Amino acid sequence: MRKNSIKNTRINTEVQHELSKIIREEIKDPRINQMTSVVSAEVAPDLKSCKAYISVLGDEESQKSTLEGLQSAEGFIRRQLAQRINLRNTPEVRFIIDQSIEYGVNMSKLIDEVNKKDNLSESNLSET
Repeated sequence: MRKNSIKNTRINTEVQHELSKIIREEIKDPRINQMTSVVSAEVAPDLKSCKAYISVLGDEESQKSTLEGLQSAEGFIRRQLAQRINLRNTPEVRFIIDQSIEYGVNMSKLIDEVNKKDNLSESNLSET
């Protein structure tokens, strides 16, 4: 199976969907932040491993504790994934913090600040 084949894309989407349901509904670890979402999942073509990119709304300490909680529940998550998705092999899930949403929010704030400064400078020029 090629990495970007239709089958692999469908498997990635299904694994992402099921992982987010498992994290949201099944795991009761208090270390895991309630505002945790699975941004994407990349299952290897041989179905042996999976990289799950997660986004956590909160500070850096909250992200670290969420990652620790998910790593400690990795066996449970894999077992739930095996029950929900019928695959030849159940992939070993590795969780990675995804900073892209936080980065996007920060960039939007910076753009808004620059736009405000431009508007202020334009209004000051038009008044003089």
